[in-house]
Amino acid sequence: MKTLAAWQNFYVIVGSSAGALIGLQFVVLSLIANMPAVRVNPQTGAAFSTPTIIHFSVVLALAAILSAPWTSDAPTFVYGAVGLAGLIYAITVTWRLRRQTAYQLQFEDWLFYVVLPMAAYAVLVVSAFAATSYASKALFGVAAAVLLLLLIGIHNAWDTVTYHVFTKKQK
Repeated sequence: MKTLAAWQNFYVIVGSSAGALIGLQFVVLSLIANMPAVRVNPQTGAAFSTPTIIHFSVVLALAAILSAPWTSDAPTFVYGAVGLAGLIYAITVTWRLRRQTAYQLQFEDWLFYVVLPMAAYAVLVVSAFAATSYASKALFGVAAAVLLLLLIGIHNAWDTVTYHVFTKKQK
């Protein structure tokens, strides 16, 4: 796929950023684990921390997959499948968010944990279908979705850290 070759630098930058941020997230969660324990619903971690790691991991995986020297249209099926799986996962996260009781969700939480991830994964699915007729334009959709997932992960990681440092620590 010659059109994919032009995207190598983009995916190297985005993929390495996602990999570094996954490692940083683990460091932060390890540091937060040393804070005094407060009884919380086990669904809270699955609702707030896990999606961040998943989004970073999807970015890293897609960057690696799309940087491979493909000679066929196989990456189209891969990012389409990832988009479909991401939509299913976003529905699961929505269910978990509604079940957790440790935190009262705000508009921003719904936006960054549900709406924007669903949009990013939907763009991957749409791009996979569009790639049959508009391969080069579809790659812009994939890049936008990957970048959106990276930015969502950064926002959510920062949101989690600031919540633990400034809100939970004060209690």
